[in-house]
Parts: sequence; C-alpha cells; structure tokens
Amino acid sequence: MELDAEVCYRIIESRDARFDGKFFTAVVTTGIYCRPICPARTPARASVRFYSCAAAAEAAGFRPCKRCRPETAPGTPAWNGTSGTVARGLRLIGEGYLDEHSIEELAGLLGMGARHLRRLFDEHVGAAPVAIAVSRRLHFASRLLRETSLPVTAVALGAGFGSVRRFNEAFRKVFAAPPSSMRSARASAGRARRSERPGVVLTLPYRPPYQWEPLIDFFRARSLPGVEEVTDRSYRRTIAAGGSTGLLEVRRLERGDALEARIEGIPPSRLMRIVERVRRMFDLDADPEAIGRHLARDPGLAPLVERLPGLRVPGFWDLFETLARAIVGQQVSVSGARTTVGRLAERYGSRVQASEDSALTLVFPSATRILEADLSSFGLPSARKRALKEAAHLVASGFDPGGSLETLVETLCALPGVGPWTANYAALRGAGEPDAFPESDLWIRKALRSLGCRTPAERAETTERWRPWRGYAAMYLWSRLTTA
Repeated sequence: MELDAEVCYRIIESRDARFDGKFFTAVVTTGIYCRPICPARTPARASVRFYSCAAAAEAAGFRPCKRCRPETAPGTPAWNGTSGTVARGLRLIGEGYLDEHSIEELAGLLGMGARHLRRLFDEHVGAAPVAIAVSRRLHFASRLLRETSLPVTAVALGAGFGSVRRFNEAFRKVFAAPPSSMRSARASAGRARRSERPGVVLTLPYRPPYQWEPLIDFFRARSLPGVEEVTDRSYRRTIAAGGSTGLLEVRRLERGDALEARIEGIPPSRLMRIVERVRRMFDLDADPEAIGRHLARDPGLAPLVERLPGLRVPGFWDLFETLARAIVGQQVSVSGARTTVGRLAERYGSRVQASEDSALTLVFPSATRILEADLSSFGLPSARKRALKEAAHLVASGFDPGGSLETLVETLCALPGVGPWTANYAALRGAGEPDAFPESDLWIRKALRSLGCRTPAERAETTERWRPWRGYAAMYLWSRLTTA
C-alpha cells in the first residue's frame, strides 16, 4: 500500500485513533516501530519511516514498541488500498492458510505463480507472505503471554510454531527479548483476576464505530437451542476443534473499543484459528469509516449509513453451518428456519456435558456427520436434503473457499438446490466475502425498488457502484426494512 509520508506524519502528531492499525511508524534512531496513537514523544520527521503493516516494519529490521504494543492494534483491513489478489491473500494468511499450506499452494489458489505473488506482496504490502504469516504468529503469541497464564510451550503451539526452540528464536529476533519478558507483574496480576473463570480470555480490538445491538439481535433471532445462548451483553455457543469440544463466550467490553472472548476446552494449538473465526464472525477487521464514506456517496444509502454508522456483517461459525442454515432457510421465515435447523442440530449434533448454569448441550453437526447420516426420516423436502448432503460432501472433501468470490459462488451454485441467493448468502456469512450480494433476496429486491431500481439494468448500475462492499450495502438495505 502506498503511503503519503507527510499525511502519516500529521496523523502521528495528532495521534488520531481512527488510523490505528492502518499504518505503523518506524523510528530510525531507536530501531522501534509504533502505532499512530503511541503516547511517546513524536519523533522528528527526518527520523521516521512508514509501513502499511507490522510485518513490513519487522522485515525492515524494526522491533515492536513496548509502550503502544503494535500487536494489540486493530487488524489492518486487507482491502485497504491493495490489489484484489493481495487483499484475498492477506485474508487467507490472517485465517491461518500458511499454517498448513505452502506459499506455492497459496499462489495456486489465487491463480498465479509463487514468484508473482511475492512480487505483488512486495509492491502492495512491503513484506513477503511468509513474513506476514510469521509476524501474525508472533503477535498472537505476545498477546497470549500478556493476557493468559498459558506456559510458554502452550503459547508456542497456540501461535502455530512446531517447536519451542523455533518459537524462541523467532521471538527474540523480532522483540529483541525472550518470551518471558512479556510477563510483567501487571500482566500477572491481570491473569490472577481472570483465573477465577475457566478458559483463555483475550481482548479483540476493533475500529469504532461498532453497532453491537444489530449484531446481537441477528444472533438472537437465529440462535439454536442447546448450541447457542444470546443475551443483550453476550453471545455463547459450543464449538469443536482439534477433536475436542468446548465453549465460546463473546461480550462487549464496557470500556475501550474491543470485545472479549473466552474460550475453554479447546487445545492451545487451535486457539489462533478460533480467534480468527471469532474476528470474522463479529466482523472486527472492517474499516467502518472507509466503508461508510464509500456507501454514503449513494443518496439512497446515505441516510442509512448516517443512522447506523459502523454497521457490521454478522457471520456464522463456519462455511458448512452457514450452508446448512441457508439451505434449510430457503423460502421460509427466519423463525421457521431456526426451528428446522434446531431440529437438525438436536438429531445429528454431538452431545456435550453442560455446566450447571448453562443450557449449552449440543455441538452443531459437522459436514462429515451430515454426510454419513441417514436423513430419510428428517422433515425436510427431498431436494433440500439432497442439497444438504452435497454441501456436506463439498466441505468434508476439503474445499477451500479462499479463491475469488466469483469462483466461490460458481462452485456453490453447481450444487443441486443451491442458487445465487444461497451461494451469495453463504459467501457473505460463512466466508466473510465483503462484496457478496444476495440480490435475489426478497427484502433486498423490495429495498432496491424503494430506491427507484425497478429493472435489472437499474439494479445492476446501482449495485455496481457499491463495490467492493456490496455485502455492507445489503446489511443497510436489510436494516432499512427491519427498522421501518
């Protein structure tokens, strides 16, 4: 991403929090890089360099500031000023793709060679894909060390390192200190207070504004008995990872621009992947000001953006759960779909032992479980049962939704019983595609007509202007009708 150095310097002089995480400032005289909001004295203009991501600053030899802690900044939006290919690659790396795949496989998924992918990353981000992946692991490890009481071995596994030795070497190289240095007396006191509750507790920052109420209302209206519990202040559900079942609780903190996630029962090696899912599910990496400015150019959307600044796209836990909900919910009401999906979970989900104060007793059935299950007696039209089986087969076979949005929609539409609405809905809610747009949705069609878009040509012309955030436009259109 090309940065205007003079503009960046004015931002760090003002410590404008709106730019936190969008770039980092490296100080040549100290060898340290900082967030734009760092409380330290602003360095001289001649002494600073600017980088679009933490990995680029680290690749240039700078180490993270211990005062502003760059690892706690909101995630840099993958689409902010980058090419579409690099944006998708950043999202995949952020979701852990390179933890289990090679750079060649990532490049192949993005439709190019590894050398060209490295060249694009160097041009748009300033760091190689592998460097970004390592930086992501180290920053996550730093947060585990500061915010939890996990032993260093568990932290290394949780951050995606195969051995403690490799973790120690990489950590010392970036932070110029051993992992134990992160565990200050203040952090120990914080862990002692948190130890009264089980599990790992982490803060997940976001950029304000953040519309929590519409998000939690979405989850409440679709919550599945035994799988989810939703209140005004929190979202809780059962989860499965690494052969284990556990519980997830997400709540909004009263102070600060962050959510808090509590994860229990899940192996440390799966923690980073779980956290990335939570960030996608609660849309924590969006840049609401950039999205709002773009959509507000449309006179029809401008009043909605003004009324609900920072509206996010709520997601479901994973792609298969999203597909199952979408397939079952075809041509039925939200409450009707909730009832049927709840019966699906009740009959085919795994049982877990609930705590005394919880009604969470079921884990949503996996794709493998549905693929192997006998659905003949389940109360669902035959066409939808077949679609559910085919969706389960696709996901269970290892399908990765990391290609282009067009490829994802095309692949899903090839499934029997899956059309453009289901495919785009799944892409939006289950794969975090910000430009997915279920145009054939009944309520969206009504909203478009109210904006004067009555013909296919008019709809196409209008929605094309909303790219690359048509998914957020869909959220505003839905909100227009549900709050009218």
